[in-house]
Amino acid sequence: MHDSNEHERWCGLNLLAVDGVVWRTQDTPENRESFGSGENQHGKTSFPQLRMVCQMELTSHLLVNSAFDSYKTNEMILAEQLIERTPNHSLTLFDKGFYSLGLLHRWNQAGEQRHWLIPAKKDLQYEVIHSLGRHDKLVRLTTTPQARKKFTDLPDIIEARLMSKTVKGKLCRVLTSMTDPMRFPASEIVDLYSHRCEIELGYREMKQTLLNSSYTLRSKLPVMVKQELWGLLLAYNLIRYAMMQAAYRIRGIWPNQLSFASSSMAVIGFLMTTPLTSPGTLPK
Repeated sequence: MHDSNEHERWCGLNLLAVDGVVWRTQDTPENRESFGSGENQHGKTSFPQLRMVCQMELTSHLLVNSAFDSYKTNEMILAEQLIERTPNHSLTLFDKGFYSLGLLHRWNQAGEQRHWLIPAKKDLQYEVIHSLGRHDKLVRLTTTPQARKKFTDLPDIIEARLMSKTVKGKLCRVLTSMTDPMRFPASEIVDLYSHRCEIELGYREMKQTLLNSSYTLRSKLPVMVKQELWGLLLAYNLIRYAMMQAAYRIRGIWPNQLSFASSSMAVIGFLMTTPLTSPGTLPK
């Protein structure tokens, strides 16, 4: 991965997002046994599937981490595998489905300045420690015995920051580990969460552009499915890395503002011409 210092930062933090995605595989006995599939009222669905959770840097769309397993593996379990490899001095945006005080606390404590931001549940139970503003409060959250049993490092109480803002007539509330109001202004934090959708755009680029909207992986054996997925992630990151290098040469352009489809075609076009180019000129 490129040096994180060259990414756009907010208040000294790299902006990251975590989200899940499902991949469909060929319907072979081996894939079905290894990965499983979803079910409906008629029984199992026709294709085996894998569940994946990725962590993406939002201004470059580069993938930082990834973990995947069988379809019935909980996304929380996969997200836990990303904790140790999360960069320091970062802010990770989570979908509300990842709400777990054990996961979030460990995420914050595993390194230096590894913050998180997540929508607050409607039925969130909390105690106000201190009011930092009309829509900005430092709160105390009580953990459950079940959570403390699973996450042995989880204390009985953790402190967080709860902020709210009305956007287009709808009240939006977010919860975060960024408790310092002087360093992290409340006026920007709620709006910041809207950037989480960037990771969904990355998934769409992989499925529509790299897989030509086929949505089904080609491999018929589990070991080859995993190899194909890692190859897909690697190809995506290599194209994104080239886009990042190109964007830094153009003042005022962010890597995520370039067209992924056009950039991938440019990379493919370059690779197709390499046999016609003398080896000595390739590095140039």
